[in-house]
Amino acid sequence: MRMTPLRAVLASVCVALPSVAFADEAAEQMVQDALPVMYHTCVSVVEEADGDEAFIYAVVEKLTAVSIYNRQIDINDHAASNEEKAKLHQAFVEALRDGCADDKDALLAGVVDNAVKSTLGL
Repeated sequence: MRMTPLRAVLASVCVALPSVAFADEAAEQMVQDALPVMYHTCVSVVEEADGDEAFIYAVVEKLTAVSIYNRQIDINDHAASNEEKAKLHQAFVEALRDGCADDKDALLAGVVDNAVKSTLGL
């Protein structure tokens, strides 16, 4: 499974979601945005994307945002500098790769959540 699109997602998530100070309405919208893609497995997201890396990016971003929000994670508590965020990004990519390699039919939301947990040592 190609992980190149996921690398871009992870870098953006580490930078774009510096905190989880979401209002209830924003959190509800985030969940509503993620619900339609919760069915994806590691393999189905790639198949449905049919080469559209932006699609994969959007799916992983939504799932990652929900995981980070549900755990009330502030990324700045784990990585303040760009170098630290790059290390988190690499660890997250590896955790996603490992999770999908272990079971290509695993629900992507679960793989993403496990990657968030292992990357941040939770």
